[in-house]
Amino acid sequence: MSASSIDASETSPLSSSVSSPGASSLSPSATEALPRLMAHRGLSASAPENTLAAVRAAHEAGFTWVELDVQLLADGAPVIWHDATVKRCSNGHGRLAKLSLAEARRLDVGTWFDASFAGERMATLDEMLALIDTLGMGLNLELKLARGRDPAALAEATVPRAMAMLPATRLIVSSFSRSALKAARGLEPDPTRLRLGRLYDKIAKGWETEARSLEAFSVHGDWTRLTEARARAIKAAGYRLICYTANDPEAFAPLWQWGVDAAISDDPRRFCGRLPDAV
Repeated sequence: MSASSIDASETSPLSSSVSSPGASSLSPSATEALPRLMAHRGLSASAPENTLAAVRAAHEAGFTWVELDVQLLADGAPVIWHDATVKRCSNGHGRLAKLSLAEARRLDVGTWFDASFAGERMATLDEMLALIDTLGMGLNLELKLARGRDPAALAEATVPRAMAMLPATRLIVSSFSRSALKAARGLEPDPTRLRLGRLYDKIAKGWETEARSLEAFSVHGDWTRLTEARARAIKAAGYRLICYTANDPEAFAPLWQWGVDAAISDDPRRFCGRLPDAV
């Protein structure tokens, strides 16, 4: 089904705003609702991932939040990109961290996905933030660290920019790197002004200690490796629970009952009409 053929009332994602009794003092208030669905790297089922085109596609399909990755180039410029190399999603090759902004901007990052996206350029963080702000969208910005890169430098180059462009209620800064999140928290100690999300493959036993030390807003994990007991513990402690990368609404359905707040999906349109009325 194409985005244009989906009724707008179906694509408006339900919000999650349930808070638990006995939640920690760091937990978000019930008024800080998240959408049930976030578009993974933009609407990456319909446009090249992590591009301006993918974010526009998500907005046109009726989704209000996107998840995107940010890294630094050789000259320190922050760009929206996932891989450590440019081979998979461009007409170039080599490590992203070796490129200057001028070199990165010469790459075609659209044709690999479809010829209709020929000429799409790698987006800078500033360009992406401007678009998201203009569209009134929310952003889950993942600080993506390639091997050997400096987590503090990444946080310093990206977090202040994001906070300057977007209100706190439309921004989550997430990462698999505890060091990057610690650096981000150092830049803004107030958890109501900067919402951090700790990313895991499988959510580790020490998740709560880490969440408290970071004054985190949310805990993020691979939905296929999440247990009901861990999900309920996270919710009981007062944190938002966000799962990636969910593309099978039927298989994912039980997790809503566990308390999962939001799902990150390559194609969140698959969930339209399949979201819970209440959890």
